[in-house]
Amino acid sequence: MDAGEQFRKEREERIRAQGQNAPIKTAADAFRLESVKSLYSYNFSWLSRPIIQYPQDMVAMQEIIWQVRPDLIIETGIAHGGSLIMSASLLAMIEYCDAIEAKQTLDPSKPRRHVLGLDIDIRAHNRKAIEQHPLSNRITMIEGSSVDPKIIAQVHERAAHATKVLVCLDSNHTHEHVLAELEAYAPLTSIDSYCVVFDTIIDEVPGSTYPDRPWEPGNSPKSAAIAYRERLEKQAVLDRSGARLRFEVDRVIDAKVLISVNPEGYLKRVQS
Repeated sequence: MDAGEQFRKEREERIRAQGQNAPIKTAADAFRLESVKSLYSYNFSWLSRPIIQYPQDMVAMQEIIWQVRPDLIIETGIAHGGSLIMSASLLAMIEYCDAIEAKQTLDPSKPRRHVLGLDIDIRAHNRKAIEQHPLSNRITMIEGSSVDPKIIAQVHERAAHATKVLVCLDSNHTHEHVLAELEAYAPLTSIDSYCVVFDTIIDEVPGSTYPDRPWEPGNSPKSAAIAYRERLEKQAVLDRSGARLRFEVDRVIDAKVLISVNPEGYLKRVQS
């Protein structure tokens, strides 16, 4: 076993132990609760654009994107655009590294990998800032409800040309809406890629945490993700190629990052 393999093995063992470490999990849960109250996730930016995520989840997404190397990332929920910019920057980095390895000249004006963002209300100042960003040529934005059949059809049409697709659901967080998004977009997820359901933490904090929002424990992204996976176990749902869908919670990510707004929300598509 070489040094690299030894390090990876030690890391795997450490993460496994960490996932069973009650004191550190209790401390992480306490931090998550207090940090949700203080709007901690609003403190960060990615390449100048505000990104409403935890740093730990940003790192987790970086690892996923590098591992999957998707041609298309579909994101519901745009807000200030930080997540779109992050995804675009990581796809640009993948293409840069591919070009270096292949000893080819990279033309940044002709990106092969792309990010598709959906939002029911793209504020004018956010749209302008995203469109003026140097990575904007990797981003397409569609305004409209992510569960509108016309919007769904547009997304499916664009996804038809992609080989590897990664999906991120981060818009309206009610059970009904997220379940509808899963039904619409989870089937686009490539095997060994991910459908990431954001803000599953809603199910793990007191219902009074979001007094001005329509979601709460039991009516949340997590409850929708559980319902969707249960449905897939009971009936065959096929992707566009006719393969049966099956997702597993990536608990290694949960054990690795500990502090996340997406506990049990990193859904990896596996062979059926």
